[in-house]
Amino acid sequence: MFFIADYHALNFIQDKKEMEQQIVDLALDYLALGLDPNKSLIYKQSDIPEHGELTWIFDTITTMPYLERSHAYKDAVANGREVTVGLFNYPMLMASDILIYDVDVVPVGQDQKQHVEYARDTAQKFNHVFGKEVFKLPDVKIMPEVAVVLGTDGRKMSKSYGNTIPLFAEDTEIEKAVMSIVTDSSGDRPENVYAIHKLFRSEAELAPLYEANKGQYKALKEALISDLKAFIGPLREKRKQLEADREFVLDVLKEGGKRAKQKAEKKMEQVREAVGVKLY
Repeated sequence: MFFIADYHALNFIQDKKEMEQQIVDLALDYLALGLDPNKSLIYKQSDIPEHGELTWIFDTITTMPYLERSHAYKDAVANGREVTVGLFNYPMLMASDILIYDVDVVPVGQDQKQHVEYARDTAQKFNHVFGKEVFKLPDVKIMPEVAVVLGTDGRKMSKSYGNTIPLFAEDTEIEKAVMSIVTDSSGDRPENVYAIHKLFRSEAELAPLYEANKGQYKALKEALISDLKAFIGPLREKRKQLEADREFVLDVLKEGGKRAKQKAEKKMEQVREAVGVKLY
């Protein structure tokens, strides 16, 4: 199941045209990366109002001190940002996103582990408060090789840091991004270059390349550029083809939303019965 968190995005995007474009862009990204709508559910959060309904129910059993432990909340406070109710409460909406579908595993990066922990805690608390095993406790899946992906400056790759290599970049963008990777002269291997390079080739393949080019950072960056172009090029072309058929992309989201809603409705019937509001 792959969804577009457009209601979450309202915490940051409050412009109609930008929101519409971002939704379509992410759907295009999913499809260009090879997700098959016949095998996966691809949908947008706002098509499933049960997410919001379940969030309210979770809110009634969740304390403010518990939510104050959220990394995003603490980061916002530490940086002097005004915190909206949406930002403060987003872990509960995220718990709903996960728990409403009875999922077994949630794949995340290392810094997102807390999100799944919130979902597990909430499932346990709901089951305890209402005395019924309504929700599964999902497990975290963190793939060690991509638990943290480093950016061009050696920090975690993040758009907010401006240290990304765009996934569908043109060749000139790839060249510019790779050549900007921060290197140092403390060893024979530029670690920041290598950290990105091993996402595209095995370490066994990279060992002789880096051994043969000890200290030759430009040559190693050029090798990374070549591998990135080979990986990104076909994805970029596929995305351009899909972009020409907007109706197909919207149909994928509509159909995915219908199928996801059926699952969500079924779970919410159990939830309403458990809390005592389902009288007929």
